Amino acid sequence: MVPDEPEIVTEGEGHHEQLADRAELTLSYEAVGPDRSTAVAELGTRVAAAADVLAGPGVAVRSRRLWVRTEWRGKRERGCRAGERIALTITDLTVLEKVLAALLHSEPTQVDGPHWTLADPSPAARSARGHAVADARERAEGYADALGMRLGELRRLTDSGAGAPTAMRAMSAPAREPEVQDLGLEPEPVRVTARCTTTWALTATES
Repeated sequence: MVPDEPEIVTEGEGHHEQLADRAELTLSYEAVGPDRSTAVAELGTRVAAAADVLAGPGVAVRSRRLWVRTEWRGKRERGCRAGERIALTITDLTVLEKVLAALLHSEPTQVDGPHWTLADPSPAARSARGHAVADARERAEGYADALGMRLGELRRLTDSGAGAPTAMRAMSAPAREPEVQDLGLEPEPVRVTARCTTTWALTATES
């Protein structure tokens, strides 16, 4: 049974930054036509222009989503619009500029990214958690010292959540192949954050 001793509860936060080794991109293609079959066929032609790039080395397609809708003007049907959203990961950052230039040359409606990520965030997360626990302990020791007491055993520790915020760029596709080397697409550090809540026993200092 845990002795009836005072306790102190503190929260800790830790961070670890590591240079990104993956980049995520999202492409959107759209086409219009007088009817559904024409719109979908035109969309297929647009997407086909990027097929070789999407199947190339260093590129992994995560998902593809197709949508088709009727266009209206007032109460009158004015044709059809079709679109496809493609999410992909660049697993080899040395090909990022080449891939992005080729994708933009295929004239997507929109390109979102790059969103920088880590292939394996586990080591960074472990480091962040270690910093979070150290931060919580340091806070607890400060309170214990202010009370003229000594920090005792750790009684409870709760993971309060973690996150890995990253940078994201968005751009509209130009009419001709861009000079992507001028866009500053160097990998950026990814910050992994960990938070915890700790409960410590407080004991009287020895006289």
